[in-house]
Amino acid sequence: MFLLCVYSRNLNVIFEICMVVVMTSSVVHREAESQLSSDTDLDDPDGKHAKTGKGMAAKKGKKALGDKAKGGGAGRTPGLGRVNGHHQENGMENMTLFEVVKMGKSATQSVVDDWIEAYKHDRDIALLDLINFFIQCSGCKGAVSPEMFRHMQNSEIIRKMTEEFDEDSGDYPLTMSGPQWKKFRISFCDFIAVLVRQCQYSIIYDEYMMDTVISLLTGLSDSQVRAFRHTSTLAAMKLMTALVNVALNLSINMDNTQRQYEAERNKVVAKRANDRLELLLQKRKELQENQDEIENMMNAIFKGVFVHRYRDAIAEIRAVCIEEIGVWMKLYSDAFLNDSYLKYVGWTMHDKQGEVRLKCLTALQGLFYSRELGARLELFTSRFKDRIVSMTLDKEYDVAVQAVKLLTLVLQSSDEVLTAEDCESIYHLVYSAHRPIAVSAGEFLFKKLFSHRDPEEEGLPRRGRQSLNGSLIKTTVFFFLESELHEHGAYLVDSLWDCASELLKDWETMISLLLDEPMSGEEALTDRQETALVEIMLCAIRQACECHPPVGRGTGKRVLSAKEKKTQLDDRTRITEMFAVALPLLLAKYCVDIDKVTNLLQIPKYFDLDIYTTGRLEKHLDALLRQIWEVQDKHTDTEVLEACSTTYHALCNEEFTIFNRVDIARSQLLDELVDKFNRLLEDFLQEGEEPDEDDAYQVLSTLKKISAFHNAHDLSKWDLFTSNYRLLNTGLQNGDMPEQIVIHAMQCTHYIILWHLAKVSDGSSLKGDMVNLRKQMRAFCLMCQRYLNSINNAVKEQAFTILCDLLMIFSHQIMSSGREQLEPLVYTPDSSLQADLLNFILDQVFIDQDDDNNSTDGQQDEEASKIEALHKRRNLLAAYCKLIIYNVVEMNTAADIFKQYMRYYNDYGDIIKDTLSKTRQIDKVQCAKTLVLSLQALFNEMLSELGFNVDRSTSAFCGIKELARRFSLTFGLDQLKTREAIAMLHKDGIEFAFKEPSPQGQGSPPLNLAFLDILSEFSSKLIRQDRRSVHMYLERFMTVQMALQREDCWLPLISYRNSLQAGGDDDTMSVVSGISSRGSTRSKKSKPATSSKRKLPEGDCSSSDAVWMNREQNVQTPVMMHSPHLTSTVLRDPKKMRPEDSYTPAFTMPTEQHSHQPVPPHRRGSGLMEDDEEPIVEDVMMSSEDRLEDINEGMDFDTIDIDLPASKNRRERTELKPDYFDPSSIMDDSVLNVSMF
Repeated sequence: MFLLCVYSRNLNVIFEICMVVVMTSSVVHREAESQLSSDTDLDDPDGKHAKTGKGMAAKKGKKALGDKAKGGGAGRTPGLGRVNGHHQENGMENMTLFEVVKMGKSATQSVVDDWIEAYKHDRDIALLDLINFFIQCSGCKGAVSPEMFRHMQNSEIIRKMTEEFDEDSGDYPLTMSGPQWKKFRISFCDFIAVLVRQCQYSIIYDEYMMDTVISLLTGLSDSQVRAFRHTSTLAAMKLMTALVNVALNLSINMDNTQRQYEAERNKVVAKRANDRLELLLQKRKELQENQDEIENMMNAIFKGVFVHRYRDAIAEIRAVCIEEIGVWMKLYSDAFLNDSYLKYVGWTMHDKQGEVRLKCLTALQGLFYSRELGARLELFTSRFKDRIVSMTLDKEYDVAVQAVKLLTLVLQSSDEVLTAEDCESIYHLVYSAHRPIAVSAGEFLFKKLFSHRDPEEEGLPRRGRQSLNGSLIKTTVFFFLESELHEHGAYLVDSLWDCASELLKDWETMISLLLDEPMSGEEALTDRQETALVEIMLCAIRQACECHPPVGRGTGKRVLSAKEKKTQLDDRTRITEMFAVALPLLLAKYCVDIDKVTNLLQIPKYFDLDIYTTGRLEKHLDALLRQIWEVQDKHTDTEVLEACSTTYHALCNEEFTIFNRVDIARSQLLDELVDKFNRLLEDFLQEGEEPDEDDAYQVLSTLKKISAFHNAHDLSKWDLFTSNYRLLNTGLQNGDMPEQIVIHAMQCTHYIILWHLAKVSDGSSLKGDMVNLRKQMRAFCLMCQRYLNSINNAVKEQAFTILCDLLMIFSHQIMSSGREQLEPLVYTPDSSLQADLLNFILDQVFIDQDDDNNSTDGQQDEEASKIEALHKRRNLLAAYCKLIIYNVVEMNTAADIFKQYMRYYNDYGDIIKDTLSKTRQIDKVQCAKTLVLSLQALFNEMLSELGFNVDRSTSAFCGIKELARRFSLTFGLDQLKTREAIAMLHKDGIEFAFKEPSPQGQGSPPLNLAFLDILSEFSSKLIRQDRRSVHMYLERFMTVQMALQREDCWLPLISYRNSLQAGGDDDTMSVVSGISSRGSTRSKKSKPATSSKRKLPEGDCSSSDAVWMNREQNVQTPVMMHSPHLTSTVLRDPKKMRPEDSYTPAFTMPTEQHSHQPVPPHRRGSGLMEDDEEPIVEDVMMSSEDRLEDINEGMDFDTIDIDLPASKNRRERTELKPDYFDPSSIMDDSVLNVSMF
């Protein structure tokens, strides 16, 4: 009253001050009430009643919400300048809690603090905000209003939200892609964790907030809507993890309080503080009560959510549950690391989804990382060890990798858990083609074999034969030999490289093991072990210098970091310095051993050749060159000679100062070889004398060496073409030339021509060199063609391979990339050469292997030889098919290849199929003509075998018909793109069918009439206009008598005509059915279709099919096929069409046309592809023609089912049954009959 008297003149000021006073008192009163609630609600019986899970918690204690907030959860505390827990000055005045978290612009801590402050002022409105936050995070557009919150139970609220859920969209925030939504998931989980952490001292014990949230999440997690179930399960699991942290802190505080209490109580009576004892006792009691509250909350979440959701129908939900239970067991092992919880992880390891199995393994890894926790898993490990071991062969690579890593941790915790058989199953994985699996297995192998050291090994030297690495390298060699995969040394080294690179880089010890004599009492390496050690040493050198995995284990060379490049250069320097000295000694010791020498000679290509000069190692270079000369002089094996040639090529680098020294040695060697060859050749080809075996061996060995060196070095200055051509010509004339001499002479001549071409292409040749090259190339091709008729298969294969290579090299492709000056060198094979090449393929490739299944001692070797022979034949066929694809030979020669598709499908099906696809890309029409030509060839072969009377039930005829069906499928779905090709195919087929008259005289069907039955397999690929055109073209060859014939011998003609006429509207039908089967876009509101459906008068048909049927009934055609169904779009309900109903069908029937109206006569064109009056409209479903064509090129299946997935939420609501969490639907059968412990 005093204020009113003083300021009566300014009523506005009075009103504002009164409002401030009232609001201030209201705020103070509300804070006191909130504090009192936080302190006293522990004993509230209403709050405890909320734990029963029936409805929202503490409904009776709620305040009226209508006066405090409006709308769904947008509660506002007057006078505080905050909206949804955020300051208004942040520009977020009307944003919900979901929108604030989604934006991620504010720190989670501040968001939670603001919400807690709002909760203290009015817990109902703040809690309503939190409820709507979970609803909106699920992707639901609805919101819980204050009235719903006050009057409805949980189940009613969830049902209401389900009705408002937008089910047309299968995505929701947790499944949406993009960086924003990935960040939202993280922010969502952080919000829950921070919320519990900030409320852990008071609010979570008020028996209101947590009970309400847990009750809501439990109800949502039981929803049949995936978005609700997924979001609430994730929230509940993160809430449980946060509560586990709270329980862990309480446990620590209780232990500390108990120790303080015990210490105080143990004091003497005079020093004991009774009041402190009472305080500690009271504190321990409060902590115990809080601990009980937290345990009740965790039990509610575990039993209400986890137990049901860990076997949910959705893999993502199951994965969330398993991931979080692993966190609980690791954080609070005293409470969760026991059999009651471990069994869920063990059972879920049998899950059908790799994502869930992966979460199981990562959860267990977190436990086995700790030795203390690992020791408590003995019972679990013994029960599920076999399952973990079997998961190392999981079909999902990520799962297999984590399984191996888990077993490595198990091995570290105890050596006795895994048996020898378990370890051996993992050892073999070091040879896996998948590098992560191999690396993990290599780490396991290293831990098992190389990590244990005996006490007496501690004092051994660091390097050398007697060092610890020496014994470990021997162990590696022993393992390599016992694995019986000797050709995969590079893969073993790559598997061990990440964990044992220091061991594998100890080349000094390896050299010592190879060169030094063993000490007394030491067992020396055997010859087989030394060979394995040399291979491992070479593989380690290659890995260090190239820094990428071997072939098959990587997609390509990765970019090295600066540190890796420095390590690479350092390793290369060490290798050069070490092996420049040791390599000549190693070659001298193992000079006669083919395998060792071949591997040792590959080491110099990894040298840094500058070190020979900078390190003054020229004398070691001379020693190396002498040893290489010794090796090539003693060996005639191709691999060794090629290794020598490669080594010379690596050392003869003009960029280094050692080039002159190496070039002189190489020239001297080649001079000796060429002089020796010319001298031996003169004696060998002397007239009147038969060469003996010794002369032939000398010529062959010298020719092998020249060929090996000519592969990597240019020997043009020695003019070897004349000598080799003379040798080959003599072999043709006499016919008694040894096959190996002929083969190597061909190979050497091939190299001569290629080196000559390289010089001509570079422009470094003389004026007449191109003319000379053209003459030599053509003469050599003619020589190889003559050798194709040799009686020796090896010689014929060599001639064929070289011919294919030369025809490809000297084809029109040689002028590409601006090399038009090479046009005189283009060589096109004539018809005789093409025929010889094709005959070779038919005689040497398409042959049947002997099926010998008898058990013999050499059966395995025989199988290996069969596989090798098949591989060789596949290479030959691929070489010829390449000539077809690049248009070197005529495309119609592929007919003899295509006709073998069915018979040799297992051996060459992929090659023939790819060739067919490539030829169609080149020329669709010519490819179609080639296909029908192959069918005609098979038909003629059948006639020659079975005679003129064709029985269509024979296996031969059915095989041709099946091949035609396969060919038809390869044309794909886009009929417009293949229109001309299919029409031409029918044209050629019709002409072939009527080409030969009947041998039985006039009145009988033509000889090849049965071919029309085969041709009918392609009728479905014709569009409607072309069906009429093809039918009219067929009628040109028919007489009136043929049209009236109904005997069995005329059935192919009747069947073919039916196939052309029955599909009058097939293309329209395919368009409509395509729309109906693809789109599957669902609309909530479907209009009734009966009102718009067109009515047809009885007895009338408004499609051309009805006209055709009436006409055929008049002719009385016998029933060979089912009568075609009416497929006109007039009969279809336009309202049931998909959203693409604005699409105009290609061939819409006029609505006013009825069956009683005469059909206008067809206009007969001069050609097969007549212009039709109706327009051609492309199928709009085929939006990308090029991509669709590429997909359809290689189709090899019978039918295609196109069905886009429906809405995820709608599908689940219709498919899920009351017990739709049956573990049998998500787990393997092996886990269902297994008991736990």
